[in-house]
Amino acid sequence: MSGFEQSLILTIDGGGDFASGLLAIGSGTEVTPLATFPESDSLGLLYLETIKYLGYGMFDEYKVMGLAPYGDPAPHRDLFEQFYELLDNGGYRIYLDRIGPTLLRSIEVRRKGMPFTQQHKDLSASLQEALERIVFHVLRHHSEITGIKRLSLAGGVAHNCTLSGKLLRSGIFQDIFVQPAAHDAGCALGAALMMSNELGQSAPRERLQEVYWGPDLGSDRAVEQELIAWGGHIEIERCDDVASRAAEWIADGAVIGWMQGRSEFGPRALGNRSILADPRPATNKDRINAIVKKREGYRPFAPSVLEEDANEFFELPDSRQEFPFMNFVVPVRESKRNLLGAVTHVDGTARLQTVSRNINQAYWEVITAFRKRTGVPILLNTSFNNNVEPIVDSVADAVTTFLTTDLDGLVVGSYLIKKRTASPEDWSRLALSLPPYSSLHQVRAFTALDRQETVCEIRTGPSSREAVRISSELFELLMRIDGEAPLGDILDLIAPNQNQREALLNELRGLWEQRSVRLHPMRAGSAAEPLSSSINLSSGARL
Repeated sequence: MSGFEQSLILTIDGGGDFASGLLAIGSGTEVTPLATFPESDSLGLLYLETIKYLGYGMFDEYKVMGLAPYGDPAPHRDLFEQFYELLDNGGYRIYLDRIGPTLLRSIEVRRKGMPFTQQHKDLSASLQEALERIVFHVLRHHSEITGIKRLSLAGGVAHNCTLSGKLLRSGIFQDIFVQPAAHDAGCALGAALMMSNELGQSAPRERLQEVYWGPDLGSDRAVEQELIAWGGHIEIERCDDVASRAAEWIADGAVIGWMQGRSEFGPRALGNRSILADPRPATNKDRINAIVKKREGYRPFAPSVLEEDANEFFELPDSRQEFPFMNFVVPVRESKRNLLGAVTHVDGTARLQTVSRNINQAYWEVITAFRKRTGVPILLNTSFNNNVEPIVDSVADAVTTFLTTDLDGLVVGSYLIKKRTASPEDWSRLALSLPPYSSLHQVRAFTALDRQETVCEIRTGPSSREAVRISSELFELLMRIDGEAPLGDILDLIAPNQNQREALLNELRGLWEQRSVRLHPMRAGSAAEPLSSSINLSSGARL
C-alpha cells in the first residue's frame, strides 16, 4: 500500500512469533528478509520495561512519547547506554535485564497518579532518544549498503510519530510510508492482502490515500430517527450547510463533536469521528484535556490543515506535501507557533494531518469555512471519545459521549445538535442496562483501619482494579434488571421517595459517564411490554 516499486521494510514491535522485528527489501510483490530481531532485543519491550518506572504500562507508550519533549535526555544518557549496544553492520543488542535494577537505584519511581517530576520527564526524553538512536543506526547502515532510498515502516513502534518525523527529515530516505494501522490491528489488513494475492486478485499497488472503511452513518432519515429518540435530552436542527454553522460555532469558542460518513480504520480520528476546536488559543488544549478527554494535561493535540496551505504553517520536506494519516511529527514554522497555541507542542512540533478536498470533502469544507472566518486553514482535531471508551462509531455512541462530556455542540451528518436540560420524566423514559463487560459484586472490604464491611461494587473488567464502589440501593436496583428495563419503572419500585430517586439518578449518571452502565432510548415496542418482562424481582444481573 506504499505505492513504492522498491523499498526497505522495517517492522518494529514488542514481540510475536518469537521475533520483535524484521528488516527486508520489498520489490514488486516480493519481500526478501535481510535480518530479524529476536524478542530479547525488542525495542518495544525496551520502551515498555522503562515506562513501568514512570507509572505507565502496556499501551501507554504513546503517552510517554508525548511527555518526552518536556525533558532533557542528557542527565540519563549514560544510564541508558547501559541498556543497549550498537554493533557493526547495523546490528544492536538490548539488555532488558539491566533496566529494572538500574532504574530502581537511579530514579524516584513514579506510581500511577503521582505528579511528574523533571526527573521523570528527563527519563522519557532519554528513552525516546535511545529508541531513535538505535533505529537510525539500523536504517542508515542498510540504506547505504542497499542504496534504497524509500522506507516502509510497520509494527506498533512505527506509531512513534516523533521517530517517523525525524527519519523523514533526516534525508536518509526520499520518502517514508507508514500504514495508518501499523500496530496489531494491521494484521487483519495484511492477511487480507496476502490472501487476495494468493488467489490471483492482487490489490492495486498504489499509495494508500484514505482509510474511511468503517460503518456509515446511514441515511439522513435513519440519523434523524436515532436523534429523535433522544429528544428529551437534545435539540436537533437540520441544516443544508453544516460546515459553515460548525465553523461559526468553533470560531466563537465552541468545542464540538463532528461525525460524518464512514468511520476510520486505525487508531486516529481523521475527520469523520473527531472532536474539533479552534487551534489558536493555548487554553483550548488544557480545556479539552480537562473537560472532555479527562487525560494528562501535557498531552498534545493534532492540527488538521488544508493540504494546499500546509507548507505555509509547517516545515515539510520537499518530497512530501501529503500527510493524511497523522503519523508524522513535523516542526511548526517558528513564525506560526504563537498563533497555533493549542496544537503546537512544547518543542515546537505538531503531529500533522493534511486534508484533501478529493479525499474528504465534508472535512475539507468545515476547515475551509473556518478559514473564511479566521484566516486560519487549520482545526484542532482529536478523537471523538472520552477517557474510558474507544472512538465513537455509531450515532448512539456520539450522542452518549456528547451527553456525558462538556462538549458544546455536536454535528452528525446534516444535523446540528445542542443539549437541553432534561426533566426527571425525560430521564425516566430511558432504558437502563448493563453492558456485557460489567458485573456486580458484594465483597468484604476495609472501610476503616479497624472495620470490615460488606460493600457493593460494579466492575468493568476481570479484577477488582476495575471496580467502582456503589450504594447498596443502586446495587439492588441493578440486580433487578434482566436485559433492559425502563428506568422510571424500576425507580418506582426501589425509590418512591423523590430525594432517593434524585440520589440514585445522579449515581447512575456518574456510572454512565464511566460506561459502567448503559442509558439509552427504549427500543421500539419495549415500552409496551409488561414490567415483569424487563425486571426480574429476584435477580437477573451478573453477580
